[in-house]
Amino acid sequence: MNHKIFSEFDLTSLLSLSFSSLVDELNDRMSELGFGDIRPAHGFMFKFISPDGATGIEIAEYLGITKQAVSKMVDYLEKSGYVMRQTHPTDKRGKIIVLTERGLLVMKVKEEILTEIEQRWVENIGTERMQMLKEDLTKLVYEANKGKLSSRLRPVW
Repeated sequence: MNHKIFSEFDLTSLLSLSFSSLVDELNDRMSELGFGDIRPAHGFMFKFISPDGATGIEIAEYLGITKQAVSKMVDYLEKSGYVMRQTHPTDKRGKIIVLTERGLLVMKVKEEILTEIEQRWVENIGTERMQMLKEDLTKLVYEANKGKLSSRLRPVW
């Protein structure tokens, strides 16, 4: 492979391309396994509501979208068997959205695929360099945000 063409890219381009490569492969693999109806925004929501569920308002705030958009997303995912609405445990008038077995399965499959991709990257650049890369990126992200990162980081998928 000719790495010279990539050496001309700036850091932003390299980070963007590596992220896109990972997400594209993840989406392709998910489709092959029968989860082609799942989109990255769904993954963000799944990660947030797992394991105890969340209200539509909480999901809307987390994703930065309207409650109506969340409602449409939940309708779609409920029809596809990934989530279901349940009575809120403390507010009997309210509802929470929880993952079904299929929703939990898609999260498990996603983690397995991401682990495989990362392992392949480790085989390519080595364990030590991967660990250094993660540490360096963690430090840069932390410094850029002065420690203000939310504990609710959105996942890659």
